[in-house]
Amino acid sequence: MHRQDFIKTCGWSCLSFLGAVPFMESCTGTKYLTGKLKGSYLEIPLDAFVLTRQKELKFRHYVVVQHKALAYPICVYRLSASEYQALLMKCTHQGTELEVYGDRLQCPAHGSEFTKYGIVQNGPAEEHLRIFPVLVELNAVKINLA
Repeated sequence: MHRQDFIKTCGWSCLSFLGAVPFMESCTGTKYLTGKLKGSYLEIPLDAFVLTRQKELKFRHYVVVQHKALAYPICVYRLSASEYQALLMKCTHQGTELEVYGDRLQCPAHGSEFTKYGIVQNGPAEEHLRIFPVLVELNAVKINLA
């Protein structure tokens, strides 16, 4: 292949990739927010899941909630308009903070993987993640830390 053909091919490939970026969910980035501690509940606004694109209402699949009173953040998945799942982002193998990749959480230390329901998919972890009960009231998601 000649140099000019190579440059054209690479250019078209890059343009194609850039055109596909808006359709890729992972490009939206992870939303981190600080929750409000009220008694034994950690509250986050429901609109933290709202993701508006070109006047079309869409929703984030998850957000990561932090608070200075917590040793580890909590990943909150939006399963439906009224159902949410809150998981402690602490690996059950050796306590490393997990990373979120779409519908799974992964341990950067030893590779354990968990589903958005907290179930172990790959070891070395053998125990499922801690799940917090969640209430949806008014315009807030309330995570019961007790």
